[in-house]
Amino acid sequence: MSKSGALDLASGVGGKLQKKQVLSTVQRYEKYHVHHGGDEEERKANYTDMVNKYYDLVTSFYEYGWGESFHFAARWKGESLRESIKRHEHFVALQLGLKSGQKVLDVGCGIGGPLREIARFSGASITGINNNEYQITRGKELNRIAEVDETCNYIKADFMKMPFSDNTFDAIFAIEATCHAPDAVDCYKEIYRVLKPGQCFAAYEWCITDSFDPMNQEHQRIKGEVELGNGLPDIRSMGQCLEALKVAGFEIIWEEDVAVNSPLPWYLPLDKNQFSLASFRVTAFGRFITRNMHCCVNDGESIRRKTK
Repeated sequence: MSKSGALDLASGVGGKLQKKQVLSTVQRYEKYHVHHGGDEEERKANYTDMVNKYYDLVTSFYEYGWGESFHFAARWKGESLRESIKRHEHFVALQLGLKSGQKVLDVGCGIGGPLREIARFSGASITGINNNEYQITRGKELNRIAEVDETCNYIKADFMKMPFSDNTFDAIFAIEATCHAPDAVDCYKEIYRVLKPGQCFAAYEWCITDSFDPMNQEHQRIKGEVELGNGLPDIRSMGQCLEALKVAGFEIIWEEDVAVNSPLPWYLPLDKNQFSLASFRVTAFGRFITRNMHCCVNDGESIRRKTK
């Protein structure tokens, strides 16, 4: 989307930013990334500012074009985008064995789409932690509309330094969120700390696969564009994520590259050659209409904390 289109949609849909702030915020965000002169260490050192600028800019666009759940999902033929996202969220709940009465944490909860869906599906009480003020405000409003205030709530805080006592939660999940962490081991250690011994953490991460060649300029270009387009300080390999979990104290009981076994490509909704009435707004033509009419690598893991 062009920057002029960003100005129009941000003004029409809402968000923390005022219209006059959008362009300068885009420019400050872009400077963190390699295509605009930034580097990985700078992104990691300033991850809070970088990620907040990213979500201040994109939250309204995401909700408008994608829905309330800001993540991809493996998708079956004949299945809509929204159906695949719901099925994935139900899968996470089933992997964790969630049930009514449990106290659960959603790490990096966005505006709470997965949180609300999983709470309704399982009956568990779920707290979302998020460091973006606008997303927390929007999530509370959506909770009120969905009438899930009694089972869903939010805490504004950095998930690298969570304001919870040790052994607080019966289960924890993170869906395309801990990939924003500047250090995977420290992030997973903090999750381990607040999870009750013997209980499970389910994570869904952006990862690079073994096919990635760091000496290949085209691979580096694609990686840099994914980091820019998703507010990531770096994209870790699957092996790095798994090793970080072990170092943090977890025992891995299931892991899979879910993209490999997806009948349809995970990136299909963003393929400019595809047309879909069901997900019109995220097609190339739909994005063109949105802009000009001014309508305004994945790895699943289930981990158990070792009992001490």
